Amino acid sequence: MKTHSRRRGATSGKLRVAHVITRMIVGGAQENTLLCCRDLIETYGDEVLLLTGPEAGPEGELLREHAEAGVPVRVLRSLRRSIAPWSDWRAYRQIQRALAEFQPDVVHTHSAKAGFLGRLAAARLQVPAIVHTIHGAPFHPYQSAAARRLFQACERFAARRCHRLISVADAMTDLMVEAGVAERRKFVTIYSGMDTEPFLKADSRRDATREQFGFAPGHLVIGKIARLFHLKGHADLIAAAEKVVRERPEVRFLLVGDGVLRDELERDVRRRGLQQHVRFAGLVSPREVPAMIGAMDVLVHVSLREGLARALPQALLAGKPVISYDIDGAREVVTHEITGLLVEPRNIEQLVRALLRCAADGDFRAACGRVGRESCRERFRHDVMTRQIRALYEELLAGV
Repeated sequence: MKTHSRRRGATSGKLRVAHVITRMIVGGAQENTLLCCRDLIETYGDEVLLLTGPEAGPEGELLREHAEAGVPVRVLRSLRRSIAPWSDWRAYRQIQRALAEFQPDVVHTHSAKAGFLGRLAAARLQVPAIVHTIHGAPFHPYQSAAARRLFQACERFAARRCHRLISVADAMTDLMVEAGVAERRKFVTIYSGMDTEPFLKADSRRDATREQFGFAPGHLVIGKIARLFHLKGHADLIAAAEKVVRERPEVRFLLVGDGVLRDELERDVRRRGLQQHVRFAGLVSPREVPAMIGAMDVLVHVSLREGLARALPQALLAGKPVISYDIDGAREVVTHEITGLLVEPRNIEQLVRALLRCAADGDFRAACGRVGRESCRERFRHDVMTRQIRALYEELLAGV
């Protein structure tokens, strides 16, 4: 199989960039990737190819939602999220063949499986610039020790086969360095960008969206946006909600997202007698997320592992205060007592107190929203993200 003919040391204007990601479900890493691909084409005139596995599951299909994006996509049927050695070998070969045909100047990988296989394939082909974005670490304290050691070893192996690692939060760099994945000098932090304008105007459909879910003007709505999946913290929030509504019966909870835990969580809501207080919005289009946040008064994020959840800056852009477990990159967005409240993970009593504090204090909510909006307005624009990423490509190709 032929290797790439271009070498580091010079750039020639337009670039050929291949992005590789495991699957394009509706999710933060996927939106980040799609926006970067689109910006590279529309702003810089680059030739871009997105390699991805099939979309599967209740999380939704992002490419179908953004069919007009104009990003060339090749679906590799063997590229799957779960570990399956024979299928993974086929996926590696498919990635290698696709890259050999495309002849990219840059290969930019995302997610654990595609990040591992894509970096190996690109290194085998001697692609001039190989970059990997860490949206969230594949190893975490909730795994078995054996699984954690395996994933750490895989990340160390793959890190030696790329030129730079992008973290979506400084906390991701700290985590990776502490795990011995790579030296700190190999990392750069570039915050995950988004289309900020719809979130700045999120309240434009507030009344209609609240009415859609049966919320009255006097209801105080606390929302969460996340897949209904393990380690996303929904069970913690429902446990806290039971205590919150005893003191403040006007509080309502809006859970946006779908997933494998939907039935289990709905049963928990019924068991606790919270049917009138908790609404499941189900899967919504990314275009509808600003309206969902506009309907909320507070956003809560209680995932137990996350690089830097996009819901946090999205809520702040909409002028909403946030309550978050103090994990990973959360404190890089949530300044405690300034833009929201940070809570010790799995501390239900502390979570209850934070929810009640925000529910009771409208002035506090408004102040947090104002400061949060200004702190996120420029930092999380997708064109800012792509400009930083493309400058990194050029730096690597120039051999700096």
